[in-house]
Amino acid sequence: MNKTTQDIISQLSELILGKEEQIRLAVVCLLCKGHLLIEDLPGMGKTTLSHGLANVLGLSYQRVQFTSDLLPADITGSSVFNTSQQSFDFHPGPIFSQVLLADEINRASPKTQSALLEAMEERQVTVDGKTHPLPEPFFVIATQNPLHQSGTHPLPESQLDRFFLRISLGYPDEHAEKSLILGNNLQRQSLSELTCVLDLNALATLQQAVLDVNLSDSIVQYIINLVNFTRYSGQFSDPLSPRASIALGLATRAYALTQSRDYALPDDVQAVFAAVAGHRLNISANELDDVVKGIFDNVAVVL
Repeated sequence: MNKTTQDIISQLSELILGKEEQIRLAVVCLLCKGHLLIEDLPGMGKTTLSHGLANVLGLSYQRVQFTSDLLPADITGSSVFNTSQQSFDFHPGPIFSQVLLADEINRASPKTQSALLEAMEERQVTVDGKTHPLPEPFFVIATQNPLHQSGTHPLPESQLDRFFLRISLGYPDEHAEKSLILGNNLQRQSLSELTCVLDLNALATLQQAVLDVNLSDSIVQYIINLVNFTRYSGQFSDPLSPRASIALGLATRAYALTQSRDYALPDDVQAVFAAVAGHRLNISANELDDVVKGIFDNVAVVL
């Protein structure tokens, strides 16, 4: 089973050089049936990663470029009057795909951003009073630019909480960037060369296997202690909610699974903590490493 996840990570690592850990976290997010937020500067490979994930997993893929004039109906679809039938027919929008890339989500208005809320939480959309189920699986990958850039609207806390993980790809290392400059990693060509490594049944089996990974009492207590530190230390205005606790436990299990284990270790908790907690604590990607280090220094590992 781990061979499958490793195949996914290996293929995508050839597409986006030097970012194996971020790719692993993206796979963890999918195994947990969550949604992924990627925050980074333009040109870092956010779109390439999302498209590559869809190709490797054999999932249908749609991309929506979020702009200031984008309307909710441009995402969800709309009802159009059929003159021959004298009735309204629903025309599905791009959200009716298994992988939806919401590109530069924070460039759209809050009203348009909120069009994703029902879809991300309940896997359905309601248009003109009628509910339409979304495909299974349904996986949103949203990218956002840093908030200091012009023309951005910060995501509200309620929507940030719908994202299971937030990652940042960051700059490539010197070796990877040299390969990019020399053309040894032609991304658009590589996307077409990716091979599908599992079908929907195999994906469902992997997602179920996550729940079979054992969380010992000490691991659960460590998670609770980390969450409680954000609530009672007085350092955070937006401490972690019970939903974050659940996400942290689930992500820990999935991370252990990608490491060929059916049990979790404290290292697994620490590996996923920043991605689970950063956006929920309303910490920018630039400050996250220092803040998370401070939390780990103050919360002892439970043995």
